[in-house]
Amino acid sequence: MKKQIRLNRQRQNRKLRVSNKVKRYSTRPRLVVFRSHKHISAQIIDDSNGKTLVSASSLDKVIRSSLKYGGNCVAAAEIGAVIAKRALAAGVTQVAFDRRGFKYHGRVRTLADAARDGGLDIGVKQEEN
Repeated sequence: MKKQIRLNRQRQNRKLRVSNKVKRYSTRPRLVVFRSHKHISAQIIDDSNGKTLVSASSLDKVIRSSLKYGGNCVAAAEIGAVIAKRALAAGVTQVAFDRRGFKYHGRVRTLADAARDGGLDIGVKQEEN
């Protein structure tokens, strides 16, 4: 139990550190990612107006019908491609990536790479270690 409390506290601290840095130093809209065990979702938020510009989730009816399971890297790649397509249609080309305390690994990384491949300018793609 103590280990879980420590891990939750670390994630909360990481979440605040990452989100505050993105909000403070970027003039771009934020690409915010949330993942649970069963699903993954992404939103592009304009902080100056306080509005969500574009969103995509593995819970959307259109996307859910094409996915077998919403909590894996295949679903994350699909969500990344959809969010990039919807963002470009809305006129958003550059975003700041806000991973909200999740480590840049696995599904979060797959979503970011798929959004980059879809045409969004998130930043330079990190090399594999």
